[in-house]
Amino acid sequence: MAAIEAHLEAADADFEFAAGSVLQVEREDGSKIIINKQAAAHEIWVAARSGGFHYRWDGDAWRDTRSGEELLAAVSRLLG
Repeated sequence: MAAIEAHLEAADADFEFAAGSVLQVEREDGSKIIINKQAAAHEIWVAARSGGFHYRWDGDAWRDTRSGEELLAAVSRLLG
């Protein structure tokens, strides 16, 4: 989560931590991206207007369980 926070700060994104490990990012259009650490599943979940995404550590990076897209690349795309 620290890497995601640093990435958002570098992108000058408006974000805040909500209950526990839930990160809420507000886009310029007012929509939100929710990033949530799912410890029991060993995943990071991302919810955005375009859909829901699950990321699992592959030994090198957090990757989308369906597309293989890397988490920070996806966050950049979603902030777009």
